[in-house]
Amino acid sequence: MANQDISVSKIRNNLSTRFIGQKIVYYPILASTMETAREEARQGTLDGTVIIAGEQTAGKGRLQRNWVSPGGNIALSIILYPKAANLPYLIMIASLAAASAIESVAGIKDQIKWPNDILVKGKKIAGILIENALKGDRVAYAIVGIGINAALQPGEFQDIAATATSLEAETGTRVSREAVIICFLMEFERLYFMLPEADDIFKAWRDRLITLGQPVTAAWGEKKISGIAESVDENGALMIRLADGSLTKVVAGDVTLHDK
Repeated sequence: MANQDISVSKIRNNLSTRFIGQKIVYYPILASTMETAREEARQGTLDGTVIIAGEQTAGKGRLQRNWVSPGGNIALSIILYPKAANLPYLIMIASLAAASAIESVAGIKDQIKWPNDILVKGKKIAGILIENALKGDRVAYAIVGIGINAALQPGEFQDIAATATSLEAETGTRVSREAVIICFLMEFERLYFMLPEADDIFKAWRDRLITLGQPVTAAWGEKKISGIAESVDENGALMIRLADGSLTKVVAGDVTLHDK
C-alpha cells in the first residue's frame, strides 16, 4: 500500500501564500474532508483553512456519489468566506488551479470537463466539489473540496477501472503529493485574488473546457436532454443546443460526452 502520510511541514515551508493554508489541519485517516471542513467553518475557523486527509474513507463527490480516495492520493478542502458575487467563480478557479498543478508538477496534459472534472485522455484524474452555506443574502461560508488521484491504481476498483486514471498511472512514477498540493493552493490563491474582476478567469476556464462543441447528454433530477454543448455563461451554466434548434441552460447536472 502507498505511504499514506503527507508532510505538512514540507507544504507549510514551501507555501508562499497570503491566506490560503495559513492554517492546515492534517488527518492521516478521515471520513471526509468536506464534513470536517463544514464543522470547522461553523466554528468560524480562519479564512483559507485547509483540511487534508492522507486517506479518506467516506468521501463523496457530486450527487453524493462515493469518491474513492485510499492512502497515497490527495483529498483536501479549503474553507472560505467569500462575497456572494464570487460564488460562481469558485468552481472555475478550483478547476484551473487543479489543471495547472497537475500539468506543472506531473507534466501531464489535461482538460476540464463541465462542471467539475479534470480529465486526462478522456479519463478522470480529479474531481471538485463546492459547498456553499448562505444566511439570507450573505455567505456564511464556502468549501472547495478536491480529490486528485495520485497513486491510485484504477484497475483495483471495478467501478472506476475503465473511467479513471492517476498521476502514477500516467507517468509511471511516484509524483510528490506535497508538490501538487503546494502548486494547487498557490494557483488557487492567485486566481482568487483576481476577483471580482473575473473576466479573465471565466475566459481561461471556458477555453479549457473539453465539453464545448461536443455532443452531450445532460441529466439533472428526472430530466435528461441531448444536444451540442454550445457555450457557457459567466455564471458557469452550460448552454446546450437541442435538435429542434432551441437552446437550454443547464445550471447543474451530470454531463456525458459522446463521440461525434
